[in-house]
Amino acid sequence: MTPAADLVLGVDSGGSGIRVALASLHGGTPPLTWSCPSPAAVGAAGVDARGLLERVLPAARELLARAGAEHCAAACVGAAGIVALGAELHAALPGALREELGVRRLALASDAVTAYAGALGQRPGVVVAAGTGMIALGTDLTREGGWRRADGWGHLLGDCGGGAWIGRAGLEAAMRAFDGRPGGSDALLARVSAVLGPPPGLPGLLYPRTDRPAVLASFAPEVARCAPADPVAAGILREAARHIAGAAAAVCPPHRSVSGRSIRPPEPTEEQGGTGATCEVALTGGLFRMGAPLLAPLHEELQLQLPQGQVVTAAGTPLDGALRMAGALLTDTLRLPPDPVMLRIIC
Repeated sequence: MTPAADLVLGVDSGGSGIRVALASLHGGTPPLTWSCPSPAAVGAAGVDARGLLERVLPAARELLARAGAEHCAAACVGAAGIVALGAELHAALPGALREELGVRRLALASDAVTAYAGALGQRPGVVVAAGTGMIALGTDLTREGGWRRADGWGHLLGDCGGGAWIGRAGLEAAMRAFDGRPGGSDALLARVSAVLGPPPGLPGLLYPRTDRPAVLASFAPEVARCAPADPVAAGILREAARHIAGAAAAVCPPHRSVSGRSIRPPEPTEEQGGTGATCEVALTGGLFRMGAPLLAPLHEELQLQLPQGQVVTAAGTPLDGALRMAGALLTDTLRLPPDPVMLRIIC
């Protein structure tokens, strides 16, 4: 049995589903995990806090029972949409987690922040989190510098280069081929027919759906599959790479001025796993599992747009980041900069 005072809870609520993990602060055994593939609903009032809690609380109780405990000491919830659509989450989650799970320390964060913590830990740099959507986040770990964000504005206003963006561009190219218009792709049209059905049925398949971004993103792997032999598909991924690299360059922590003297952001120490690079860049999220069709042009674009960056392997997932942040809360070692919307420390 693990003492409740040593248990931390991490929640990752993203565009591709909800994941919950429970871990001991001192390690020793792998975290206990739970997941479901459907994302939290978004309505007129923003992210549906009640719906999220209806899944997270039973899952957390199940994990606590498996650990032989009734309560956990700290929690971190990373949620997509919390920045612009998180009013209900901020109002409902603290009380519910405290009353139902005994949480004493809590952080509510953008899922981009937990992705950052999972990928780079508490080191300065840039993290690009790309799945259904796409957001880039950078920090020099100072309160003055705070968080620098680019994109993550959803599939109607941005998320350029993300899964929904790629999938939509691929579907558009397929429909151009279906119509006989310039810029179409017969290869993508064939994939539409194979995986989604007759092309004229696409509007009925897409427009009524509340999970439209996820449906669009489901076609992105087909674009990658066609890219090696189809110049239209390859061009879509090249444009996606250009958008992603541009977002990363926009958030790279700049040199700061102190008493008129330009200085660099603090470099990661050898103990922190730093490389001495001006700006570490980590890529995280399911989109990058596409492999070479996307990663090859992306590395080229990063060299062009962010020559001072060094791509490093992401250490973990957003769920790992939520657990790390909950553990740091409990030990008073959280160094990521607080922010009224990106990272709110509740208690």
